[in-house]
Amino acid sequence: MHTTNSIVIQAPKEDIFETAANLKEWPNILTHYRYICYYQRGITRRRVKMGASRSGIPVAWLSEQEIDRDAWEIRFRHLEGWTKGMFVVWKFKETPGGVFVEIIHDLKFRVPFLSLVAEKIIGDFFVKHIADQTLAGIKKHLEK
Repeated sequence: MHTTNSIVIQAPKEDIFETAANLKEWPNILTHYRYICYYQRGITRRRVKMGASRSGIPVAWLSEQEIDRDAWEIRFRHLEGWTKGMFVVWKFKETPGGVFVEIIHDLKFRVPFLSLVAEKIIGDFFVKHIADQTLAGIKKHLEK
């Protein structure tokens, strides 16, 4: 499964990056995030349980977050749940129209023969939708 979500945000690149990296604030600014629970918190590496909802359906996963300020990337590796093994990369690029923010999700399904069904349900229904809401929420928060 490979999905990509993107948006252009009219705000300083540093502010967008720090807002995306600061998971603790997500439930306060993103209405679809129910909670963020930290298990380990370092400067550039964190282990968190993330809870969101997709049209009222609760979902949760355990992730390791890596913040790479030199590369302007925020990376996640899903450690548990239906998306175990998923790699997620946030990228930030300044353009004349604003900052282009892209979220890339990659997952090789553990049960190959279910991959077509799982891609539609996990990828299209849950991952793409939640990522679109996240980007739109960050945009709304920073552009107000």
